Amino acid sequence: MSAEGSTTVGGERVLILSAGVGSGHNSAAAAVQQACLARDDVAEVRVLDVLQESSVLYRDLLGKGYFVLVENLPWLVEWAYDISDPPFRRRGPIDPWTRANALPVVAAIKKFRPTAIVSTHFLPAQLLASLLLRGTIDAKTAIVTTDYDFQGLWLTSAFHALFVAREEGRVQLTSLGLPPDRVAVTGIPIAAQPQPVPERDPEASPMLLISAGAAGGDYAVAVVRQTLHIRSPFTATIVCGRNDGLRQRIEQLVAPAGDRYRVLGYTAEMPQLLSRADLFVGKPGGLSASECMAAGLPMVLVNPIPGQEVRNGDYLMEQGAAVRCNSTATIGWKIDELLREPGRLERMQAAARRIGRPDAATEVLSGLLSGPSRPLIVTRAAQKTILAASEQRQIASDLTGPTSLVRLIDRATDSTVSLMQAEELVDLQKRYADPAGNLVLRRDDTRVSFRWEARRLLRSVLRHDDSLAVRVEGLAAVTPARAEGTPAG
Repeated sequence: MSAEGSTTVGGERVLILSAGVGSGHNSAAAAVQQACLARDDVAEVRVLDVLQESSVLYRDLLGKGYFVLVENLPWLVEWAYDISDPPFRRRGPIDPWTRANALPVVAAIKKFRPTAIVSTHFLPAQLLASLLLRGTIDAKTAIVTTDYDFQGLWLTSAFHALFVAREEGRVQLTSLGLPPDRVAVTGIPIAAQPQPVPERDPEASPMLLISAGAAGGDYAVAVVRQTLHIRSPFTATIVCGRNDGLRQRIEQLVAPAGDRYRVLGYTAEMPQLLSRADLFVGKPGGLSASECMAAGLPMVLVNPIPGQEVRNGDYLMEQGAAVRCNSTATIGWKIDELLREPGRLERMQAAARRIGRPDAATEVLSGLLSGPSRPLIVTRAAQKTILAASEQRQIASDLTGPTSLVRLIDRATDSTVSLMQAEELVDLQKRYADPAGNLVLRRDDTRVSFRWEARRLLRSVLRHDDSLAVRVEGLAAVTPARAEGTPAG
């Protein structure tokens, strides 16, 4: 195992795992890949869409099926988001169907032999946790969230680093008991911004950038039709994505307006368009919103997907960088009001620049490669405590008794290697504490009664070492005698 923060001999081999449910997760993966290519210590990098390695049925149900629900049963999408939001609600092993579809991904991981793995979707993040606990992989692993609000579905039982989009997400996780040294705020990884950034001409008419998304949503027709009624001067670029039929319909719609409108299909020039625009009109996907904020581009939000996009929009509006149109019939009026109010567009642009994180991909990669070599293991008992704390609206420091949380800290690196319940510490103290109370975990192959969870912990934390000196932080930093006397909770 490489030392803390050291460079792997021969260079890092970085594998980036995503899932093509929409374009955002893959776009974040591409941004991290771009950051890898800019580093001299990365010898090889590969991006793998785990859905492309699975069966056609599995891929269609997760990919296409999601957007069928978004279009026809949005209330069900919102319900599914809410039901999966509590952290560690699902603690069991990966279901057999998902495990079977993951076999080609596991084979690809073994063949590539990565030293670091980045997940930009919760599916591969859950897979990597199981591989870490089984000792199948020996690589640093990162979970990179792709929306502004943290959803509990992303939390796994084993990882090296968790990167969230904003400070509130970090506070939420650490309040539930996650160790602060394993959670960092980087923003959402996006493609490198154009350099130099062009100056906006204060005398020119404001330019609207209207986006239908990569797939080309039909809602864009209503948006464009509404802009025909705007009285303020403006120009507009409309990006229709891969929907050629949508592009043709919009071209016919705006033809009488002459040169005011420019209509495009799918384009690789979005970073340049974002840097030249004054106002973005479209959906608040995590990647789209992050790209806009990095470019100092405020947003007019339309047709958000229930769940994550609604919450993204809430954050942007809270920060003063967006407005939302809840009725199609008022889109044109709302944009017009925004353009007519003196100084408002400039204030929104300043707010967007303030919360933009253009270097998120670089920070994610640097944080992972220079971070701890040993994973953090969250035991199932600790997961139960975190879920209960979330449901009872408690913070970790409020918890007492045998089900409260304690951390095992690697003495050599000062990084947390395990999060467990207080009563789980008893077995470890009985076996590994010396008379002075110091705790040294050791590889132990003797056939004696020992909880399976503790065995998984030792295997994952020790890795190639025979022993590890740790210290305990939390309520259960007590002697075994006191711990045994604690009443069960």
